[in-house]
Amino acid sequence: MGSDLTVSTDPAEVGFDAGRLERLDRRLSRWVDDGQLPGFLVTVARHGKLVHVGRGGLRDMDAGLPVEDDTRWRVFSMTKPVTSVAAMMLYEEGAFELTDPITKWLPEFAETRVYVAGSAQKPVTVPQIEPIRVWHLLTHTSGLTYGFHHAHPVDAIYRALGYEWGSPRDADLAEACRHWASAPLVFQPGSEWNYGVSTDVLGRLVEVVSGQTLDEFFEQRIFAPLGMRDTSFGLRPEDDPESLARLYLATPGKPGGPSSGMVFGEAMDRGAHKKPVYLSGGGGLVSTAGDYLRFVEMLRRGGSYDGGRLLSPRTIRQMRTNHLPGNVDLVTYGRPLFAETPMRGVGFGLGFSMVLDPAAYGVLSSPGDYSWGGAASTAFYVDPVEDVTVQFFTQLLPSSTLPIRNYLRQLVNQALVD
Repeated sequence: MGSDLTVSTDPAEVGFDAGRLERLDRRLSRWVDDGQLPGFLVTVARHGKLVHVGRGGLRDMDAGLPVEDDTRWRVFSMTKPVTSVAAMMLYEEGAFELTDPITKWLPEFAETRVYVAGSAQKPVTVPQIEPIRVWHLLTHTSGLTYGFHHAHPVDAIYRALGYEWGSPRDADLAEACRHWASAPLVFQPGSEWNYGVSTDVLGRLVEVVSGQTLDEFFEQRIFAPLGMRDTSFGLRPEDDPESLARLYLATPGKPGGPSSGMVFGEAMDRGAHKKPVYLSGGGGLVSTAGDYLRFVEMLRRGGSYDGGRLLSPRTIRQMRTNHLPGNVDLVTYGRPLFAETPMRGVGFGLGFSMVLDPAAYGVLSSPGDYSWGGAASTAFYVDPVEDVTVQFFTQLLPSSTLPIRNYLRQLVNQALVD
């Protein structure tokens, strides 16, 4: 399986019904035809054999450019599993323990306070009872948040600091961490789950511990061993700018016209056209489907791909285990934020969510299937029970617009007939 996305295996050889797999493309194409999705690329593999690649729609609606195998996609939060793998590679070298306070390397978080009441302008705070530990960053239980949530006074403090969808001009990762450390935490570390900049701070930890910038670590330690030649923080000077799919924003209810339901998000689109100053371990990568498939297959295979071993199978198993205390789900332990998929019956490990209870989840799926997705509606999952990997790429913000992730599971699983 290379980066060229050539299907070389008859789906029937690995237990898929080819006719039933076509239902996946038909469902996705309907969203394209209805003007709700610009274009898409979906891959399905089993036992490491690529059995289905579906493509539809356009990567650039104004120029009429189609989705192609080498189309580059902003994967946004699908950067997070890469950063989590980077951290666990250092963990395997004995660089730290998961229970270590992050202040050993990031002393700015030593005095970070915890919000208890009040407004964004006048927050009432108390000291941390528990320090932020490495595992809190990996599990999103640190108390850090996102400015774009619009759900808590601390989110507004992040926005006032310049962190909503982007970062202040010329702020690098080290400075961003200092800014976040100056804001209160949403809760005491380890007491709840809240999606936020935890993985960005983890990326900074990787930098300090390894002595490399995050892009250097990724390139030398992850991308080169896996053969991921087209993955980087923003486009590189040698990359064709036309290969990058354009970013579209959902505009529900917008009447008429070929782009009904979507507009070109020019301001946000611009950010990925060159390497940013701020290397976001939480959301900064652009990649191709062929490249990211190598990363996903590395996870499925227990830490190695094409001879490049990044992690041991036992470490991957630890990462895809639910780490929420008492083995509870995200509904029980998390904050009720917008989510692309149900949080019932879903836990969270070291960098991924995983299905704990398919019946509670309400989607045809396997227990233990683990996954993550990005803000522009990209997604992947690995099903260790069926030995399947699935990826989906498009460029539509926000990811909560369409229930793509649920449809992927139900339409891939209904095509399995062995």
